Amino acid sequence: MKTVLITGASSGIGKELAYVYAEKDYNLVLAARRKDRLTEIKNEISEKHGVAVDLFDIDLSKTDSAGRLYKKVKDKNIKVDVLINNAGFGMKGSFKDIDITREESMLVLNMVTLTKLTRLFGNDMIGAGGGHIINIASTAAFQAIPGFAAYAASKAYVLNFSEAIAYELKDDNVKVTTICPGATQSEFAKVAGMEKLPSTGTKLPVSRDVAEFTYQMMTKGKVTAIHGSMNKLMAVGPRLMPRRLITKIAGKMME
Repeated sequence: MKTVLITGASSGIGKELAYVYAEKDYNLVLAARRKDRLTEIKNEISEKHGVAVDLFDIDLSKTDSAGRLYKKVKDKNIKVDVLINNAGFGMKGSFKDIDITREESMLVLNMVTLTKLTRLFGNDMIGAGGGHIINIASTAAFQAIPGFAAYAASKAYVLNFSEAIAYELKDDNVKVTTICPGATQSEFAKVAGMEKLPSTGTKLPVSRDVAEFTYQMMTKGKVTAIHGSMNKLMAVGPRLMPRRLITKIAGKMME
């Protein structure tokens, strides 16, 4: 039986990923800050699916957190077959006004921790003869977004980094998939202040849909996958139009 490690597993997409992979008979390693929520998820999944569930309560926005999580997993002799770097958050607002300390924590979580975990568990996968890394980016990765500047930039990093190492690791039998969801009904949307899609009022897709999509794209071996047909169309736009115009449109949508 294979094991999947999911970060940010206490709510939203991460929580639904735990249920999806448990239904597919994966043992789970769940990491997040809130141990009480992780325990609730473990109890529900263990009772229903009978898979092993290991929990690690850890704040992955700290600069040393990736190494600490890796050590905890290794100390329990857990072999990770699939790593899903899902943990992340965004902050909507003017760059000049946003709390810079909190923004720094966001950048550590969205980029630094993701990179370190990819390196640590990726090297283990190479040694074991193969594995799969899934990095959750965003449709925000495809253009600059005024009012969401640092978050969009961090997801552009995730996308470019992941596509590059997907190429580097292909001969090591380690696959890398980047998932790009749009805005989703989750705690992420509440934290970021985006209960509805910008300007349109369109109801957001649910986290379960994104989780199922993630599993499907993994099984297909996709390198990059954008969730939702409208999101796919919006991702193409920046390639066909002047960047300054795309930035202006994105800024208007965030107002």
